[in-house]
Amino acid sequence: MEFSPKTINTYWFWAKMKKWYVGILIASLFMLLILMYGVMKNPVGENYLSNPFYNTTNPLEWINSGAPPVVQIPETGSKVVSANTIISSLFQTRNISVEEQQTMQTWNHLKHLIGNAQVLPNAVEAIKEAGLAWNSLMASVEEERLAYGNESSHRRGKDKQCPHFLSKMNATGLDDGGFKLQVPCGLTQGSSITIIGIPNGLLGNFRIDLTGEPLPGEPDPPIILHYNVRLHGDKITEDPVIVQNTWTVAHDWGEEERCPSPDPGKVKKVDELDQCNKIVGKDDLAASRRFNGSRKFSIVPEGSKTRTYFPFKQGHLSVATFRVGTEGIQMTVDGKHITSFAFRETLEPWLVSEVRILGDIKLVSVVASGLPTSEDLEHIIDLEALISPPLHSRRSLDLFIGVFSTANNFKRRMAVRRTWMQFPAVRSGAVAVRFFVGLHKNKMVNEELWNEAQTYRDIQLMPFVDYYSLITWKTVAICIFGTEVVSAKFVMKTDDDAFVRVDEVLASLNRINVTHGLLYGLINSDSKPHRNPESKWSNFKVEDKLYECSFIDCYFGQNHGNKYGEWAGEKYPPWAHGPGYVVSRDIAKAVYKRHEKGDLKMFKLEDVAMGIWIDNMKKGGLEVRYEKDERIFNEGCKDGYVIAHYQGPREMLCLWQKLQETKRARCCGER
Repeated sequence: MEFSPKTINTYWFWAKMKKWYVGILIASLFMLLILMYGVMKNPVGENYLSNPFYNTTNPLEWINSGAPPVVQIPETGSKVVSANTIISSLFQTRNISVEEQQTMQTWNHLKHLIGNAQVLPNAVEAIKEAGLAWNSLMASVEEERLAYGNESSHRRGKDKQCPHFLSKMNATGLDDGGFKLQVPCGLTQGSSITIIGIPNGLLGNFRIDLTGEPLPGEPDPPIILHYNVRLHGDKITEDPVIVQNTWTVAHDWGEEERCPSPDPGKVKKVDELDQCNKIVGKDDLAASRRFNGSRKFSIVPEGSKTRTYFPFKQGHLSVATFRVGTEGIQMTVDGKHITSFAFRETLEPWLVSEVRILGDIKLVSVVASGLPTSEDLEHIIDLEALISPPLHSRRSLDLFIGVFSTANNFKRRMAVRRTWMQFPAVRSGAVAVRFFVGLHKNKMVNEELWNEAQTYRDIQLMPFVDYYSLITWKTVAICIFGTEVVSAKFVMKTDDDAFVRVDEVLASLNRINVTHGLLYGLINSDSKPHRNPESKWSNFKVEDKLYECSFIDCYFGQNHGNKYGEWAGEKYPPWAHGPGYVVSRDIAKAVYKRHEKGDLKMFKLEDVAMGIWIDNMKKGGLEVRYEKDERIFNEGCKDGYVIAHYQGPREMLCLWQKLQETKRARCCGER
């Protein structure tokens, strides 16, 4: 059974206090008094544990009700403002230049999403958080304008706020609140946190939490990953165990994942690695052989107790590293992979703002590396070649490409700018490319993003915080830009970790020679929704891709007229995989018009959503042409690719170099 963060903090404190008492009877009585005090005095614990209605709050209630609740502004403490006021601030007139407004060309078009009840999961939180983030960013922009004039964007290059590396050495002392390391700009794929320490104390139990920032009025921050090491077991087992979980105010603790797993047959893989390494809890000798590859025969003395392998030992130094992958967070201890933890709904790595360590552990150091950061403008020698060409209002584009990106993916965007955005068709202006980026909860990240947008002129800001469940809104924004801001013959959607051969996409569109009713991409015509109404978590499974959402969010559509969430049919209509697909202008225009009228049903899976929208148009009389291209690779890269997915910045640069040198689409190694 899990308790609230404050209750757990109290537990750690009094666990240490027991060392100061010799008598077992005295210690027991003292702990009893403390527990009684905690029950009577801890209001947070009461909220989490005793309120039976706490987890049933409808997140859309304040939109639908006549009197929306108020949101506390953290800077003032006493000042409160209504949720409607916060939201309206997203669209009020600001003191920004015409040039700065170029980063918001779809912003006001998305206002329809705010007041529309057909919203996606977590939309309410994303909009409220965006209102606060936008007010903070605009105040910062105005302050810089007054202090530095037109040089403010370049000042940020000198005074970088998002560090690439953080460290805390000699972190030996844990106070009552534990050890804390601030991570100012979140984590991204490839980021890692290494903790060196020695489990000690009476129990040797400790926990590592990756936490986000609390919403205004919330007592505790969300826990993106709770990593709890229990060297002497717990109520379920007497053996040492690692428990992983998440926690939020709204949903309390999620479903815990244990290592060793009580059911090894149900262990899943995350980023191709087991949730729990099978050697944990097994014979120590066998584990050693597995890791070291030793075939030597070892004699175990008769009558001796067989030891089981566990990565942490009381009194022994351990080096533990969390590394952010594509699907989740991997943990290695002393170089061995131990556990994997898949990202959960709204608890994504970019939200991490702090590392907290509590319990019986003597820390030596904590190091965070590979953190997201933007490039220093003073050290970019090819800046002019990276700035997006200006748009010509009277010129029709052959293709508009919208790229999904998140605020702190600075390196990915720079890799795209230096590689496939250098195709002649892009540099000449025949093809336009824009990154579609939601706001971040962190002020520093938003300031970096704003300056990046003004420098390269290729970013479109979205009026919501960038949760994965809202990416369908970005699809709508891309259709708006490609038809209302510019006039493009075709509109394409892709990701910032996809390498796009723009020349080959154009050649394929010319070969197909269809300008109406076209969906071009890696078409999937035979996929079914995966439903499991018996569990708290429901998975949408499309071939090998797994989407996870809460039971209420996923099935709200089925229970309320199928407004959003789950597709009611047995099969999805034909759709194209998300790493890259193209629609003709008439389809993109219809998406925008239906959105403007409030007739566009929202689905969580943006690529499937586009297929559903097109299918509805087909039922309305549109003649649709589905053009499948198997050179678009949904996972990884193969020679001859048109689009290669899951490519990091280094791989992107390598692919571009090979393309320039060999004039052939050759990969840089299988992922």
